[in-house]
Amino acid sequence: MPRSKRAKVVALTQTQKKTREHKSDFVQTVREKIEEHESVYVFSYENMRSNKFKNIRMDFSKGEDSSRIFLGKNKLLQMALGKTPEDEFRDNLRHVSKLISGSVGLLITSRDDKEVKNYLNNFAEEDFARAGNIADREVKVTSDMLTVHPVNQVEPFRKLGLPVDVNNGKMVLTGGQTEFVLCKEGDVLSAEVCKLLVHFGLKLAEFRTSLLCRWSNDGTFEQLD
Repeated sequence: MPRSKRAKVVALTQTQKKTREHKSDFVQTVREKIEEHESVYVFSYENMRSNKFKNIRMDFSKGEDSSRIFLGKNKLLQMALGKTPEDEFRDNLRHVSKLISGSVGLLITSRDDKEVKNYLNNFAEEDFARAGNIADREVKVTSDMLTVHPVNQVEPFRKLGLPVDVNNGKMVLTGGQTEFVLCKEGDVLSAEVCKLLVHFGLKLAEFRTSLLCRWSNDGTFEQLD
């Protein structure tokens, strides 16, 4: 009987070796990019949306500059830059390393400083909120907003917590209500409320970026926020 591929044993030492090599390659790539370019920026982001972030990557990869953005490997980025005067890759990169924590990314580029600051400090795009987000304002559903939805949505809306009924072939709020509060400012949004917000096209989240610091290849470090 042929042996199942699922039963194949992979040596742990082999896996560990590949992991070490991968980390080493990543660190080397970051350092090579630092050598190639004039500046290193750390930027923070809120309400990450992968499809929208792709646009940022594309914008900075255009042209001969071929800037590079690194995201999601904070410890390896700190390793590449160094944390102390003794192990930092270039002078003062340890200050950049200290800011690599949480929801941040690293941009290595030779683009004009004003261009980079204008782009990343002003980038903001609205999107639908996700469960766990905090509502930044009160949102109400009115009777007029319901009229565009077919009556076969009554039951799905009820399951999501919206008190609706059918009257004269139209969807209406129950009890003669003219409006219903979906959420108030400061509420933690549930999955059900988020689905209702999508149904009504209400975007409460905003994917945005903000620069934290800049390092120049002459060793100058500038904290921006």
